[in-house]
Amino acid sequence: MLGTVYKSTGSWYKVKLDNGKFIDCKLQAKFRDHNLKSTNPICVGDIVKVKINIDQISFIESITDRQNYLIRKSVKLSKQFHIIASNIDICFLIITVKNPETSTMFIDRFLASTFSYNIKTVLLFNKIDDIKDDYINKMDELISIYTNAGYDCIKISGKKSINIDKLRSIMLNKSCVFSGHSGVGKSTLINRLDSKINIKTLPISKSNLSGQHTTTFSEMYDLEFGSRIIDTPGIKGFGLYDTDKYELKDFFKEFTLLEACKFNNCLHQDEPGCMVKSKLEMGEISYSRYNNYIQLLTDIENNYRI
Repeated sequence: MLGTVYKSTGSWYKVKLDNGKFIDCKLQAKFRDHNLKSTNPICVGDIVKVKINIDQISFIESITDRQNYLIRKSVKLSKQFHIIASNIDICFLIITVKNPETSTMFIDRFLASTFSYNIKTVLLFNKIDDIKDDYINKMDELISIYTNAGYDCIKISGKKSINIDKLRSIMLNKSCVFSGHSGVGKSTLINRLDSKINIKTLPISKSNLSGQHTTTFSEMYDLEFGSRIIDTPGIKGFGLYDTDKYELKDFFKEFTLLEACKFNNCLHQDEPGCMVKSKLEMGEISYSRYNNYIQLLTDIENNYRI
């Protein structure tokens, strides 16, 4: 039997079979014998083959090839990564300019990762009902930066249902991932998209103005308008895994759309005939995006995990 993994707790997996039935499965022991760099061989979104033994216990026997996936660094194992979700049609990165603030470095790390795995990503600027003055200007500046970089940006409010219908139309019949820092409003937004879903929400911590974790494990939900959402735990740090310094430039979307530099292995630093530096000086590439690229490149060159 084939099915799709809807929830993973590390020891049990909630799988929706092709006939629509949900069952709880264990992982067959052979998966744990593989020399995997991932801390979790199975993730939400995986399409798996399930078998039931004579004791009526369901096991995941095998996994089909993934179309794509999202990863983050393992919290405890520095040389491994954790797969957040797989087989994604579209990813939504939820951004807030205050309570909590989403940094451009976090955004650019995330976008580099999704672009490297060919995952379409849309930026959702949430809580627009709760910002004013300088924060509005800051949000508009970010939207300008990422629109010019080739990304769709949408202002929304999960709390006030602003642009929720527009979001539903983009999501129609797609498997979608919602990600971002804790506290940016993922759970509230998902609850607003479908009234039948009731994910627990918590207020922003008053001590540090950051989000409090409500989602512990990634989990997929079927929505009433024909889409599927994968809600992910809030991510404090996000980056690329095992990236070569000559690959990084290919993960910045606007860099790839330019005319080729003079040298094929140009790192867009001080090389002559660099089109990225030329467009930067002309104001067609943002200094924010370029500076974050240089910082990530420096991290790689210094052998840091990013």
